Amino acid sequence: MTGVVCAPMHLEAAALRVPGVRVLHTGIGPRRTADSVERLGEGTPVVVAGIGGAVAEGVRPGDVVVATRIDGPDGPVPLKSAPLLAGALRRAGLTVHTGPIASSDALVDGADRDRFAERGALAVDMESAQFAAVPGPLAVVRAIVDTPDHPLLRPGTVRRGITGLRSLHTAAPVLREWCAAAGPGEILLASPRSFCAGVDRAIEIVERALERYGAPVYVRRQIVHNAHVVRRLEQLGAVFVQEVDEVPPGATTVLAAHGVAPAVREAAAAKDLRLIDATCPLVTKVHNEVRRYSSRGDTVLLIGHAEHEEVEGTVGEAPGQVIVVEDASVAAQVRVPDAGKVAYAMQTTLAVDEAEEIASVLRARFPGMAAPRRDDICYATTNRQRAVRAVAEHADVVLVLGSANSSNSKRLVEVSRRCGARAHLIDDVSEVDMRWLAGARRIGITAGASAPPHLVEELTQCLAGLGRTSVRDSQVADEDVRFTLPREVG
Repeated sequence: MTGVVCAPMHLEAAALRVPGVRVLHTGIGPRRTADSVERLGEGTPVVVAGIGGAVAEGVRPGDVVVATRIDGPDGPVPLKSAPLLAGALRRAGLTVHTGPIASSDALVDGADRDRFAERGALAVDMESAQFAAVPGPLAVVRAIVDTPDHPLLRPGTVRRGITGLRSLHTAAPVLREWCAAAGPGEILLASPRSFCAGVDRAIEIVERALERYGAPVYVRRQIVHNAHVVRRLEQLGAVFVQEVDEVPPGATTVLAAHGVAPAVREAAAAKDLRLIDATCPLVTKVHNEVRRYSSRGDTVLLIGHAEHEEVEGTVGEAPGQVIVVEDASVAAQVRVPDAGKVAYAMQTTLAVDEAEEIASVLRARFPGMAAPRRDDICYATTNRQRAVRAVAEHADVVLVLGSANSSNSKRLVEVSRRCGARAHLIDDVSEVDMRWLAGARRIGITAGASAPPHLVEELTQCLAGLGRTSVRDSQVADEDVRFTLPREVG
């Protein structure tokens, strides 16, 4: 089903005509627009695009407004795909605002602008409301020509009109992408997904520390590897630092969920910091294993990624006795002082199948090698990988919510790709490239263990706005794990 870009004026239609874009000139005003709407095929994806007037402060000529809803005479109509479209337009170099667009029967200027602004609108046009009842996917994009500071029928209107048309022309390839991405289909939700018990605990520790001790509370490194979580806690009064030497003496300081080397605790003690440990208990288990193995003289082969904070902290338990093994080729060549005194441990957020491949190589080379009594890879990592595998086997594309420095999120992408699905890591919905969605009937969604659940809901809603209104939850495990809080905040 081919989408169509509807433009009221001939000049707008001309600006929007780029290869691959089907443009329909609808005419100006509600009556002509209503006639054009009747000619649209049922369920056709529609983008209403043209120039418009801003009614809110801060929106300038040449800016683009993407409607989150249409405010018309029959009430508000939400346009759920707006964040996807806005993100793509920003990447195209445009200044983009998102918010309500109101429709009027006549040109709006003067005091009428204030009336629409009081209702919460960012911009106003004369046509969008006529499209509100379109049964298929719908989006509205307006390039701004006039504003409260630059009204209509003033010197400079022609120049501003040209600027607005240039913005429309820049937007046209993105509107083509939206039209190609829109259409019916199904969303497959991997479950479990998003926060695990260790992440929940770490975030709650910072929140309770702020409540009990007041801001600022200092946090060494990111409490968990997610930009959204970090920003929210910063707004509450958390201050994130790289090392404890940046923290004022005596201040309340939280150690992140990934764990730290003993040297960090010693540095904190030297500054008399009030220290609260948010290390995930499953990471603490690996630290305990390394201490136990090293104390009896074993060389510890730590399967993991050397640059990851969790591995840095674990290596710090016995720097001279821990060797990081990052892949099977390293495992096949690693040398140890005494082949009879070897043990292994694992980073908790690895891909299960790759970690097992590395461990198998090590076991073949060192048959007497000591192993953890239970797997080091955490239950949440295992469950999320199983869940995304079940989804990826049936999905055309998989979208994994998680920040770029999140190891467990990156592993979900890798697992999906090994299942044959196209997979992409995104921090939030604004990073979705709509070209990934063209022709995708089934879209899988999951989230790394440090990604907030609301990001999944936002993405699901946006994809529904493109026509993927059927949602199926694919659950492979139930999780009811809870970890106790440290006494300082318990």
